[in-house]
Amino acid sequence: MEMSFGSRLAHAWNAFFNRDPPRYYQSLGPSYSYRPDRPFFTRGNERSIITSIYNRIALDAASIAIQHVRVDDSGRFKEVINSGLNDCLTLEANVDQTGRAFIQDAVMSMLDEGVVALVPVDTTLDPELTGGWDVTSMRTGKVLDWYPKHVQVRVYNERSGEKEDIVLPKSTVAIIENPFYSVMNAPNSTLQRLIRKLNILDAIDEQSGSGKLNLIIQLPYVIKTSARRQQAEERRKDIEEQLASSKYGVAYTDGTEHVLQLNRPIDNNLMSQIEYLTSMLFSQLGLTQAILDGSADEKTMTNYLSRVIEPILSALVDEMKRKFLTKTARTQNQSILFFRSPFKLVPIGNVAEIVDKFTRNEVMTSNEIRQELGMKPSKDPKADQLRNSNISEPKDSGNQTPPETPTEQDET
Repeated sequence: MEMSFGSRLAHAWNAFFNRDPPRYYQSLGPSYSYRPDRPFFTRGNERSIITSIYNRIALDAASIAIQHVRVDDSGRFKEVINSGLNDCLTLEANVDQTGRAFIQDAVMSMLDEGVVALVPVDTTLDPELTGGWDVTSMRTGKVLDWYPKHVQVRVYNERSGEKEDIVLPKSTVAIIENPFYSVMNAPNSTLQRLIRKLNILDAIDEQSGSGKLNLIIQLPYVIKTSARRQQAEERRKDIEEQLASSKYGVAYTDGTEHVLQLNRPIDNNLMSQIEYLTSMLFSQLGLTQAILDGSADEKTMTNYLSRVIEPILSALVDEMKRKFLTKTARTQNQSILFFRSPFKLVPIGNVAEIVDKFTRNEVMTSNEIRQELGMKPSKDPKADQLRNSNISEPKDSGNQTPPETPTEQDET
């Protein structure tokens, strides 16, 4: 029903004008110039190329849909369950993060720290008193201390605006350990050795770019006594003052003095060690440079998704299924699954052939194919049927008249 002009004026609202009286000026809580719940890397990872690796893996893992579903007795997908847990995984995990941003945050924190805790902040019932509770909001937390049946985690409290340390039972918190812990997070793993080498390289670069001249002045006399040493020190300070006070950095020396410049690059095998550790890390994780720069082919991406992304998502899904779904829910065929679209890696030139094979072999309906391609579903009833369009439909047997039984006279 269309609203009248007077009704529109009476119910209209503007974000800038409708501020009298102020409704929430009393206490907004603490404020920050940056987002306080954003994950921060540890051990200097934010200053190295490791950040790009973490970000690439987390983005690819978050691009795969994770849903709370119902399966049949054979474990096959049946339908999506409309629950608070499914909303957290697909729509809104908390007031600051969408479902996709939450999964990306969880994977990045897990890769950086080696383990991450998925904390159900808001639930329908108390998890410590009953098992039939549902999650309405979730946060990622950092595990600080381990106890026999509890963990102490640091979680961002959206009500106070600060990160707080709380102790929660392990039975209600999904604790996911990095499947590549021995390669990435162990004290002497390949990734940690690479990080140490990169930190050394950064220190050398800062030292070489600090503005020092690295000069050696050869004086025309032997410095063995304290008087000569004091005289040489005064001469060094004099040259420093000349360079500092000069507009163009020009100084003079005596004709008998020689100046040797030492700011040439020092040859060492640090860069070769970094290249060796980087190639070893890529081989152990199943990564290539083509994956990071986006030039990988379909075969390389399939290998990367099955060897890197699939173990991470399986660890997430299995732990959430174990902690967030009760035994009763699992007996009711409830589960948490992730779904990867096979059309994301297919070139445009091969789409027509794949669509024809899927519909001809009655794997997907026409509307399911159109949905994967981003097209509107067709209203034709045939578009929702699993049938081969290249084969004509058999006529309805009810409309056919049965053939007459031949008589003895016809046979003769």
